[in-house]
Amino acid sequence: MVKIALVDDHTLFRNGLKGLLTANSRYTVVGDYSDGSQLIAALPQLDVDVVLMDISMPNMDGKTATTLALNQRPELKIIALTMFGEQQYTQQMIDAGVMGFIHKDSDIQVVFDAIDAVMCGEKYIVDYHPFTPQYNDPDPLTEREIAVLTCICQGLSTPQIAERLNISKRTVDAHRARILEKTGCNNTASLVVYAIKTLKIMA
Repeated sequence: MVKIALVDDHTLFRNGLKGLLTANSRYTVVGDYSDGSQLIAALPQLDVDVVLMDISMPNMDGKTATTLALNQRPELKIIALTMFGEQQYTQQMIDAGVMGFIHKDSDIQVVFDAIDAVMCGEKYIVDYHPFTPQYNDPDPLTEREIAVLTCICQGLSTPQIAERLNISKRTVDAHRARILEKTGCNNTASLVVYAIKTLKIMA
């Protein structure tokens, strides 16, 4: 099982990605942190193989955290998490020692592929054209749909959402389908990005 740490200042994005990773039996998330300094403080006692590292964070950015982490643990595999428009940081992150890049709008299979590649000692640095969801400008989400979306971003399963909101699992599934239809998203990762960018849902 690959042991993974997440470093990103958006709690909803971390929780969403954590839920997707832990749903796969090949991966386990051993820590999640809101900035690089928290990772560096935890690293001496942390049993971790791969770090998914945001580039732009408060207190300590991804480049500085990558440099310090690899000074402590040269064997670490670090993959940068990027947003559209951050291509100017690519060379800096490569120079700092990252082994791969994942765009935050990517499908979860891309995340799996990147983790598997770096665990095999390969780099996952490609000239990609990142998927950017074409969000519809449709009916606004209802209060209930926003509540369901927030739970999805927190990594809750359908039964957990149903219990928290006191609705049936079938109703949760119906809300999820309607949210996907309204937003134009096609997976959980895209929904998390939508929640942060469009609804400004942040923790």
